[in-house]
Amino acid sequence: MTRFEQKKALVTGAAGGIGSAIVRMLMAEGAQVAVADRAVAGLDASAYLPGDLLDPVYSDGLPKAAEAALGGLDIVINNAGVIARGAVTATSDDDWNLSLGVNVEAPFRICRAAIPILAATGGGAIVNTASCWGLRPGPDHALYCMTKAAVASLTQCMGMDHAHQGIRVNAVCPNEVNTPMLRTGFASRGFDPDTALAALGKTVPIGRVA
Repeated sequence: MTRFEQKKALVTGAAGGIGSAIVRMLMAEGAQVAVADRAVAGLDASAYLPGDLLDPVYSDGLPKAAEAALGGLDIVINNAGVIARGAVTATSDDDWNLSLGVNVEAPFRICRAAIPILAATGGGAIVNTASCWGLRPGPDHALYCMTKAAVASLTQCMGMDHAHQGIRVNAVCPNEVNTPMLRTGFASRGFDPDTALAALGKTVPIGRVA
């Protein structure tokens, strides 16, 4: 039996670099997976729940929709995220609203709706994608670092508050990962993505980013 046989999972940000890898690995390990993103075409999944995480109704309803589509819910992975680059003085109201909405408010809403569902069947697991920069901030990403710190703190609080219900709440805090988001970030600043990734890899002990 594979590790996630008969487990039912919801993954947000499922079309992105990290998200699509999570979906592939869960499916390969036997899980049934409901994928959520603005567009989910081309993903191999058990159920498709496209939508905009900035819509509170959509975020509030995702866990129930996944439960209905899969016949249950055991795992929730809040992986969707956006990056606003620059210092506070370079941050617009639109940057603020997008970053807080996707990186903080959506995971909060999804967790709030998912916890009663998981508790009703004896527990489950929630995994939130934070960032190493949410723990040790870097330069020129003030808003991003702040939102990921919020996710890390919220995760710790929920882990304490809901352990007695059999719900494990954890965060992963990646460093740089070779994804379309990282590559487009380099390109938008005038760097060749391959050259920039090669230079960035030299700062990592094993010689490459994840």
